[in-house]
Amino acid sequence: MAETPHEEGGKRRRVVPAPGKPPARVRMSAAQRREQLISIGRQIFAERGFDATSIEEVASRAKVSKPVVYEHFGGKEGLYAVVVDREVRSLLDRITTALTAGHPRELLEQAALALLGYIEEETSGFRVLVRESPVLSATGNFSSVMNDVAHQVEHILGAEFSSRNYDPKLAELYAQALVGMVALTGRWWLEVRKPRKETVAAHLVNLSWNGLSHLEAKPGLITAGGR
Repeated sequence: MAETPHEEGGKRRRVVPAPGKPPARVRMSAAQRREQLISIGRQIFAERGFDATSIEEVASRAKVSKPVVYEHFGGKEGLYAVVVDREVRSLLDRITTALTAGHPRELLEQAALALLGYIEEETSGFRVLVRESPVLSATGNFSSVMNDVAHQVEHILGAEFSSRNYDPKLAELYAQALVGMVALTGRWWLEVRKPRKETVAAHLVNLSWNGLSHLEAKPGLITAGGR
């Protein structure tokens, strides 16, 4: 709308019309609001951990009232469970999808790179998994994911042990040791971020593969007798 000139005391005065109403806010659908709250909860849980996170802060960042959060998740525990479940499935899917090679050494490389890649690209999600979890969450955390991965590695090692005349019953022990080594290294690398992930994976595989390549069929302790 054009400005309208008016005569006042022999002088022309320009009158600016009142601004129109601001556009109405687009209301989120229930599904969109739920996704927004999950994303915000994921970030806060990563920053503060479960105990220090509050529904008040989640609601404040989402610019909604606390009842909206309760309506979607029933409380902090419900939101946490959804966030963790998504991260568990994301990490496990990434690792299982990566295990495509037939050679055991390549499988080790793929598993190590998949975990380090998840840490690099989904840092907040990884922080949620490795932070302390509430007592009510006995499963659905980083430990349970690593156990699932270890079971897959156990099957691979079991076949390899049998072909080399090692006791296949020990495959579970070695699988837990290998996966635990990669997982703990990953938690360390989360903070330092160097060297680059390919170098970290190469050294992990170097240690594990060259160790596995020279296994003793019946290892013993030099310090037998507790000396």
